[in-house]
This record gives sequence, C-alpha cells and structure tokens, in this order.
Amino acid sequence: MNNLSILADGRAAPWFVGWGTLALINAGLAQGKNRSGLLWFLLSLVFGPLATLVLVLMPKARQTLF
Repeated sequence: MNNLSILADGRAAPWFVGWGTLALINAGLAQGKNRSGLLWFLLSLVFGPLATLVLVLMPKARQTLF
C-alpha cells in the first residue's frame, strides 16, 4: 500500500487536522510572546511539536520603546 492510498481513504486526515491545530496554537502562543505568529505557524507546519518546545522555552520578546 502506498502513501497516496492512505491519503485517499482518509486514514491520515486526523493526523493532518492535529498538525494544523498545533500550528494554529503555536501561532497564538508566539503572538503572546511578541513574536511573529505567521512565522511560527509556518515553522510549526514543518517542525510540529519540536517548534512548540522551542517556543515554550523562549523568553518573551521585549517591546520596542517607541
């Protein structure tokens, strides 16, 4: 059985939904830490839970003075 048949019969659908949900959560978390939500959304699509771990361990970015 090849990968396309797995996608066609819907067995991979929950995995994609979970990965996408994690990316959205990471985007919100990044914005809460004054970081780019779009950048972290895209990074999360590629790296998934590893991006979450890095984001959680990063300190909050400083606000600009002006």
